[in-house]
Parts: sequence; structure tokens; C-alpha cells
Amino acid sequence: MSKVVRIHEQGPPEVLRTEELDVGEPGISEVRVRIEAIGLNRSEAAFRAGQYPVKPKFPAPMGYEASGVIEAVAADVNDLQPGQRVCVLPTYRLGEYGVYAERAIVPAGSVVPAPANLTPIEAASIWMQYLTALAIIEVTHATVGDYVIVRAASSSVGLAAIQLANWAGATPIAATRRNTKRQALLQHGAAHVIATEESDLVEEVMKITGGRGARIVFDPVGGPYVETLARAMAVDGTLFIYGGLSGQPTMHPHWPAAFKNLSIRGWVASTIWNYPDRFARAKELVLRGLAERKLRPVIARTFTLDEIVEAHRYLESNQQLGKIVVTP
Repeated sequence: MSKVVRIHEQGPPEVLRTEELDVGEPGISEVRVRIEAIGLNRSEAAFRAGQYPVKPKFPAPMGYEASGVIEAVAADVNDLQPGQRVCVLPTYRLGEYGVYAERAIVPAGSVVPAPANLTPIEAASIWMQYLTALAIIEVTHATVGDYVIVRAASSSVGLAAIQLANWAGATPIAATRRNTKRQALLQHGAAHVIATEESDLVEEVMKITGGRGARIVFDPVGGPYVETLARAMAVDGTLFIYGGLSGQPTMHPHWPAAFKNLSIRGWVASTIWNYPDRFARAKELVLRGLAERKLRPVIARTFTLDEIVEAHRYLESNQQLGKIVVTP
């Protein structure tokens, strides 16, 4: 038997229910993993709350990013072995499988060897954030002389984007709501920090960039503020919107986009992992960055599996700086 967290309805964190279940044996192209650490993602909170595009079939398992040790593999799985330390990547749909558990069955194709130089907690904290933030490298090729505005900069993906921008030679500008996280963001690599509820973002960005604006904006919030972000951008810039945390409609900022010839596009990490060649390049880059310490996962706080409700409350509080991890 194994502790497993599922939801039987959508709603606040309290709908997360810990149950004792027989996980069973892996089926075709599956493996069973003894979970050592679980990385939480905002998409999981949205899925739980009914704010995610994919609707669950109840009871629905939760979670899709973890690290652990393989316990068993299906007969058709030849490249993974029991006893191997691995990462579970979030490459399946939320609710199809779930790693909020002591043991979990997951697709073999969602499992990769864990980097030897990372702890289990760190290994559960890398793939979603870096593959999401890689948009600034993969698509816009951030480089020396570029300015990159990173909104929600204290999130795990925001910090990953700051690290990747620095590695590429670009200048990351952290956008956060208030100045309470300013010093921490500077310590974690932001060249500049703008508190958007306390300062004029456009005015501050134009001061920093000498009037040119930022070529790249990386935004998980969306909503009306996209108009302000567009006005802070450089000619021929790209604005990525990779989430909808505002909960409000995101209107196209027509006039700033038209006058500056801006590209405004969506982005999800599956844009990388759904394509084997692209994923292979990205995986190699992330592993090299981790090995060279150019990329370093930042852990905000850890919880136990029995504290999963509290962990989700903290996830939605926006207090964290970095990744929230749960350990069975």
C-alpha cells in the first residue's frame, strides 16, 4: 500500500485527499517509482481549483514532476532499470498519472536519469522550470545586449529565466509586485528589480535601457497589464505569455504592438518535449548548465506529503522565492 493524493472534486486546497492505495505493477511502457521528492507547479493548483483547460476524471491523481528510484519496469522497457535514480518529467497530461504519492506508476517516456550532482529535492525542481524558461533561448535567442523583463520573477520559472538570461549574456530585469523581494532577487541574479505596484514600469525600463526598451518579455500573468509590458518593449521585440495567473482576459495591445512591430505569442514547455530532436537539445543544454553551475535550482520551502494541503496554500500565497518541494 502507498499513500496517494487524489481529488474527488475541484476546489480549494482542502479537496486534496490522502488515501492508502495499492499502486500495483507497471503496465505496458510504464515504470513504478518510489518517490523521493515532488516539485509543485502552479498548473497543478489551477487543475485542482477548476481553472485549468484540462478537466479531471474523478477521482483524479495529482502531480507530474518528481524524483525517485525505479522499483519495477514493464517487460517492454529496456532503457530503464530497477534501482536507477530518475526524474519524472511533466510530459503527460495532468490527471492521467500522479506523483503526489509514496509510489507512483508513470510512463517510461516521462522518465530520465537524475543528474548525479543533484540531491533528490533539487532533481525534482528542474525540468518544468528550465524547459519553460528556455523560450527566451530557444525562440528569441537572448544574447549580449538584450534586456529581458521577467514578470513574476520570484517564481521557480522566473528565477530559471533570470539564470538563463545571465548565462546567455543578456540583462534580466525582474518585475515583481512589491519591493519586499528586491534584495533576494538581486542576490539570485537579477540585474534590476522593478516593483510594478510601486513604480512606473515603462519609465523604469526606459531608464535602464537608455530609451530602447526590452527586446524580450516573459510573462505568466497576462491580463490588462500586458498593455503596459508592450509599451516597455523595444522595436521588433517578443512578448511571451505562458500563463494566465491574473484570471482576467488578455487583450491584444494593438497600438504598442503595431508601432513597434512586436511579436506576441503563447508558450508552453511541451513545445519542447513534444519534439524529440528539440527535447534532446534542450535536455543537453539544461544538464550542461547544471553541471557548470550556470543553472541552480532554488528551493523556497519543503513540506511533507501529509502537509500537501498546506503546501498548496503556500503555493497560491505568492510568498515563495523558488520551487516548493514535497517529500514523502
